[in-house]
Amino acid sequence: MDGYDIIGDIHGYASLLRQLLTAMGYKRVEGCWRHPSRKVIFVGDFVNRGPEIRETLVLVRNMVESGNALAILGNHEYSSILYHIKDDNGTFMSRHIAGNRNQIQKTLTVFKNIDAEWQDHMKWMRSLPFFLDLGEIRIAHAYWNDTEIAKLKAYLPDGRLKKRFIREMHEKHPDMAVIVYKLLKGLEFKTPKDLIIKCSKGLSRKVFTLKWWENPLDKTFRQLYFGDKFILPDYHFPIELAPAYEAYLPDKPIVFFGHYCLPGGAEIVQQNICCIDSCVDTTGRLSAYRWSGEKSLNPDNLVVVG
Repeated sequence: MDGYDIIGDIHGYASLLRQLLTAMGYKRVEGCWRHPSRKVIFVGDFVNRGPEIRETLVLVRNMVESGNALAILGNHEYSSILYHIKDDNGTFMSRHIAGNRNQIQKTLTVFKNIDAEWQDHMKWMRSLPFFLDLGEIRIAHAYWNDTEIAKLKAYLPDGRLKKRFIREMHEKHPDMAVIVYKLLKGLEFKTPKDLIIKCSKGLSRKVFTLKWWENPLDKTFRQLYFGDKFILPDYHFPIELAPAYEAYLPDKPIVFFGHYCLPGGAEIVQQNICCIDSCVDTTGRLSAYRWSGEKSLNPDNLVVVG
């Protein structure tokens, strides 16, 4: 095999996905997209938002089950799973309130009259891992930390995430659930009550994601925040408030991730770190990185369609 093509968050845009696969030399053979010498890796978030959710799920699943792709869970898949699982008290783990329901409403609507198919897709999604460590490259949806992933790896079962296991993880092993949420949503910083941080729009920001590959020492809020939703002030970040984590140094294996919805497109943020999410629902673009064994990421290997 010549390498992997890592594809960012698709969010129900199957037509763009087919366009991207075609641009990289994949062809549809006997109902499944394949390449003679390469494989795709999907970083999660196949569902919600877009107009072709069902088609996206079928395409991605066919490639994975036929051995032409690998895939991990994104936060949107995991939220969909939790939306349908009750805890030991009979309450849905993702409560059926407006915010949670709105996030997956498009997917629920698509499968409204074909519930058996949706249940089958969710069963398949529970067979996907939260991360992949392939030696020279690593895949996560939003975050990587060697120590925490080693703990999670020792805890997770082989094979499908059974509903009972998911319940037990959240109710009896919250430390493992916290690691899962970091993998799916990134390293979040929550400001204490007596600290007010306002962005360039004049709005108070209580929670924002940090660049988990950088040491917070002598950095500002603006330098540490990762994302393009707002601009934080250039005030010194108080190291006493920093969450405990290990900066991901440039000499470590390459990590690919999605999630952050970068309107500027996929971005190589460090020589060994690439965010491959192009915020497809906003920009109309879908991105991939074509990795062929290089130790340092090359912007020329990014492919964008749309």
